[in-house]
Amino acid sequence: MNRIFAFTRRNIIELLRDPLGYIFCLGFPLIMLIIMTLVDQSIPKEAVTVFHIENLAPGVAVFGQMFVMLFTALNVSTDRSGTFLMRLYATPMTAADLTAGYIIPMLIIAEIQTVITLAAAFVISVIIGSTLSIGGMIICMLTLIPSALMFIGIGLIFGVLLNEKTAPGLCSVVISIGSFFGGIWFDAQRTGGVMLTISKCTPFFYCTRSARSAMVLNFTGESFVLPLLIVVMCAAFMIALGCLSFSKKMRADLG
Repeated sequence: MNRIFAFTRRNIIELLRDPLGYIFCLGFPLIMLIIMTLVDQSIPKEAVTVFHIENLAPGVAVFGQMFVMLFTALNVSTDRSGTFLMRLYATPMTAADLTAGYIIPMLIIAEIQTVITLAAAFVISVIIGSTLSIGGMIICMLTLIPSALMFIGIGLIFGVLLNEKTAPGLCSVVISIGSFFGGIWFDAQRTGGVMLTISKCTPFFYCTRSARSAMVLNFTGESFVLPLLIVVMCAAFMIALGCLSFSKKMRADLG
């Protein structure tokens, strides 16, 4: 446990030293939250409901988690490209210790990011005269934990399989696909047709839907329970696959 704690602490320090982390994990989502709120105030309320603050805030929180995936991939791939991980292989640390040391700090960062995003959304709601449920915000934060783990798992897989130049590019593709088919910037259910069908084939759609349902305290099966269950299963699969990939890579490097 001490080994995991020490490695977790090291990774948190590395993240805090990187100014890009503040820009993409905190600054960019908050800017998008403000811009889209201004857009919402400039159009008829019935035209596009996805930009209402109760829908926008959870969507932006999911969007921010995608950048945690990017930094997970970048952190792992950079450590692999140097001699840092090779030196750790010579220590008593196991593959489980190392993967936990990567996952835990990223999860902490993701939750801090979520808290800041929703806190900013609450301030904005007060300014524009809207209302956000405190209970809904708290449940939304908890609901976003599985999606954070899913994105961290994807980042871990990319970091293990790709180098530090290729991993960020592929993560950018996932961010683009996830933000589009996740229904963050448009209402996939209102759009319907092929777009809704494609969106439902991705886990990103269910991340956004479960978070939005939690925010408005809508816990019906189709709106909350089923989407959350899908996200939990995807998170478990991605984390397991990431840990397995890391373990195999570690054995290959040592062999």
